[in-house]
Amino acid sequence: MSSRPYFETVKSFADVPITVSGVETSVFLEASEGLVQLFDLLGSGVFGFVQSDIKGNIGGVRARYQADSSRCSTLENLVRSEVSLEDRHGTGCLIRLTRGLTFLCRALQHMQNDPSIELHVCFKRSYDEVLRHHHTFFVRSLAAVAVRAAPYRRDFYTRISQGAPMEKLDAELAKWLSGLDVIVMRLKGFIEGEGYGRI
Repeated sequence: MSSRPYFETVKSFADVPITVSGVETSVFLEASEGLVQLFDLLGSGVFGFVQSDIKGNIGGVRARYQADSSRCSTLENLVRSEVSLEDRHGTGCLIRLTRGLTFLCRALQHMQNDPSIELHVCFKRSYDEVLRHHHTFFVRSLAAVAVRAAPYRRDFYTRISQGAPMEKLDAELAKWLSGLDVIVMRLKGFIEGEGYGRI
């Protein structure tokens, strides 16, 4: 065991620079990649479809960023850079990535805010709040099965604490979630406020 909680071993969303121009793309992508690894700690392929979707959307945003990094240095500028293009693949990927990040953020906030509820309840609440209205009946059925397969809360906490004291884990998780929440709320406001899509 490393004695460092998971959230200390990956780039924190709290460390993603936000300027007047927006959320810095490259550091945001690095933090998002760290989040993808968190799904592995859930075990047994739980939410594999969400993890796969997030990976694909990170790839789409990264491809757009690499194609024109000077114009796409922030996520907001990345979206603006595609306005005149026929193919707005980067924008679509960012919208779906923001949904996935919001889903995980809300689930972990529920987990941290209410220590008495099991993880599957946290993920169910988050799914209903964030993703359910975007999915077909078939996908909702898959999500219901995935939610029920979530590990027990204590097992998940053991995995993400990686041997560190729970107080340290809670402090790092709170910092990480606070940073993620600021970013997803900012992106939601920008994307929906400017008419680029719905989160």
